Amino acid sequence: MHLLPHRHVPDLAGLDDAERDELAEFYPRLLRGIDALYPDPTPYIAAWHQAPVAHRGTVRLHLEITSPRRAEHKLKFLAGSEAAMGAWVGDLVPEQTAARLREVL
Repeated sequence: MHLLPHRHVPDLAGLDDAERDELAEFYPRLLRGIDALYPDPTPYIAAWHQAPVAHRGTVRLHLEITSPRRAEHKLKFLAGSEAAMGAWVGDLVPEQTAARLREVL
């Protein structure tokens, strides 16, 4: 899943007070939602991407969250081609997962 500010912001420091307040409320709610998808806590990897100094006008702050969980009792294991190419192939339909997440939020 990706989370982005409503406007172009290069980094967390670029958020205004209202945006920081919104993030402070929404981010933990989002993580609780991820945990609520299954009966037990869901492992996840959260990566904040911020603009490097040379690209502050073109790179936008965003969060990527991935989980190795495919279903309640199934974890995703990378295939050789995924590990070698640095590509993660998701076998869940994003729209269905988003709908489930909206339900638990």
